[in-house]
Amino acid sequence: MHEVDVAVVGAGPAGLFAAYYAGFRGLSVAVVDALPEPGGQITAMYPEKLIHDVAGFPAIKGRDLVANLVAQAAPFDPRYLLGTRAEKLSYADGRPVLGLAGGEQLRCGAVVITGGLGSFTPRPLPVAERFVGTGIVYFVPQPAELTGQDVLIVGGGDSAFDWASTLQPLARSVTLVHRREKFRAHAATVARVRALPVRVVVNAEVTRLHGGGAVSGAEITVRGGAAELLPVDTVVAALGFTADLGPLAEWGLRLDRRHLVVDSTMATNLTRVFAAGDITEYPGKVRLIATGFGEAATAVNNAAVVLDPAAHLFPGHSSDGT
Repeated sequence: MHEVDVAVVGAGPAGLFAAYYAGFRGLSVAVVDALPEPGGQITAMYPEKLIHDVAGFPAIKGRDLVANLVAQAAPFDPRYLLGTRAEKLSYADGRPVLGLAGGEQLRCGAVVITGGLGSFTPRPLPVAERFVGTGIVYFVPQPAELTGQDVLIVGGGDSAFDWASTLQPLARSVTLVHRREKFRAHAATVARVRALPVRVVVNAEVTRLHGGGAVSGAEITVRGGAAELLPVDTVVAALGFTADLGPLAEWGLRLDRRHLVVDSTMATNLTRVFAAGDITEYPGKVRLIATGFGEAATAVNNAAVVLDPAAHLFPGHSSDGT
């Protein structure tokens, strides 16, 4: 059985910042994540995409943000238990005990859950099933691999427009197709892509893909119109994903539509269990990386007081004494 002051469940941005902040408060910390690398959804889905809403960075690649967060926590030597799922939660002498996949146990003074949206599965593009892996992708970990290609992006959310912005300088052509006229993406993101040489086709669907062993073309059909055949090397299906809390759903946590309900201290309904980041829910919740950083600090500071009632909630600024 391992033992630490704080166990962070989830190694995305909020979890990595929680690991730093626990170390800053003098607490030992372990970070548990089912994925084999830190970074959560950023590492798995868009490591090369530019992120524009992190304070202090006009733009930063996802991979670089994760590397910076890992480096920030490194002086405090957090223990990373990656490729390991937190399966069960129990208590011993009033303290949480995490049961990990493989039978190991992690005893901790407090738990901070930063699991994002849980495990995620991309929504499929119906006509693309036989081309998955040979021209159909749901994420683009290495955008440079699409250099010089004709790329078709399907979707109308932030991911679709972010991929269009990222791939346009690399690809021979980029076409974005959305089945509606209105987009779910942020208006500024849409405006940025519309200013680029990206063709945006609305009220349209991909009705057929062509190719032998790999995709060579796609038919798109505008509502009420005839099908148009486009040369395509890669289709990026940015249709969102379904999320699953996995074992967390069985821990007895209070849930609101797959999110963990927390109070202003980031405490859940379970003793010594806090949460931060996209997985949380409370009135006025805004799901941004920047918000998750603040929630992580709030969760850790309040956990520190639970661990030691004599500790101060506010530890002072990290710049104090320098």
